[in-house]
Amino acid sequence: MARALVIINCIILAIGNCGGPLIMRLYFNNGGHRIWFSTFLETAGFPIIFIPLFFSYLNRRRSNNNEGENTRFFLIKPRLLMAAILIGILSGFDNYLYAYGIAYLPVSTATLIIASQLAFIAIFSYFMVSHKFTPFTINAVVLLTVGAAVLGMHTETDKPVHETHKQYMVGFLVTVAAAVMYAFLLPLVELAYQKAKQPMSYTLVLEVQMILCFLASLVSLVGMLIAGDFKVFLHPFFFNYLQALPNEAREFKLGEAMFYVVAVLSAIIWQGFFLGAIGLIFCASSLVSGIMISVLLPITEVLAVIFYHEKFQKEKGLSLALSLWGFVSYFYGEIKADKDKRIQEEAQLNSLPRRTRITEC
Repeated sequence: MARALVIINCIILAIGNCGGPLIMRLYFNNGGHRIWFSTFLETAGFPIIFIPLFFSYLNRRRSNNNEGENTRFFLIKPRLLMAAILIGILSGFDNYLYAYGIAYLPVSTATLIIASQLAFIAIFSYFMVSHKFTPFTINAVVLLTVGAAVLGMHTETDKPVHETHKQYMVGFLVTVAAAVMYAFLLPLVELAYQKAKQPMSYTLVLEVQMILCFLASLVSLVGMLIAGDFKVFLHPFFFNYLQALPNEAREFKLGEAMFYVVAVLSAIIWQGFFLGAIGLIFCASSLVSGIMISVLLPITEVLAVIFYHEKFQKEKGLSLALSLWGFVSYFYGEIKADKDKRIQEEAQLNSLPRRTRITEC
């Protein structure tokens, strides 16, 4: 079951990690310009989580009825609930930073910048959840940081023609900030699991995910109201809601129907990303989740070049090579550390007296 959960989370994370940025850029490329609305779509698919939660509840109720116990629909307790609320609010602002970056950067460029988050995840994990540094980890951190720096030194060659240099640079810096902030949130989720003071299960992970996305969506809705995506006017007899989004839908280059199709698909695909990310934290660790996200980024970059015909200059090639080198370095270090740990455990077991070993077995 544990292995199946890892595989399922990796699959839905791959779909969300590769498809999310592409469909978000599709929105901006075809006349969409509302960043807070795009931010809202990143987490608006959270009601889907009610489906597996309902089946989990039915399964628990059937088991508890046999034992004569009452069944609660939600398992989460106040301590973990407060942590989920805090992380959800922070996620809402991080989603805005990411959406802002995608609005002004090519997907391939934003993807390479986000790749640097693995370095920050390693650093935050060291201080927050005591993940150890190895020479391979340090090497990966340096390579990923240098890769992002190389990309930032040659921005003019990648700037879309309809954007100013200032817009591009702000988008670049905001995307870096989004990478750093998300790198902080992943170990924070793992820390919340560790400090929950209740047994963690995948059902509980789904509840945490739903709360995170609900709070992040509320942050986005407030941002949409402030930005004027929904304008409210008082009428003498009733409230007349003049919505800006339907106007944007009518002006969408792919057609009004496709505007809503893109919006719904965006909400569903992004939900896969967030659910897969926190699911891997539950099954393994925040660092493993960050590694999986980073490994998928080159695939996203290639897809962006194929579907959107984005430029792939030598700076991007060098940055991609450094990122892949960093991934390989980190993976090799983790495999080597795991192998050394198993050898050490076997050596300790073999050093015990035979009677003790039989008793322990």
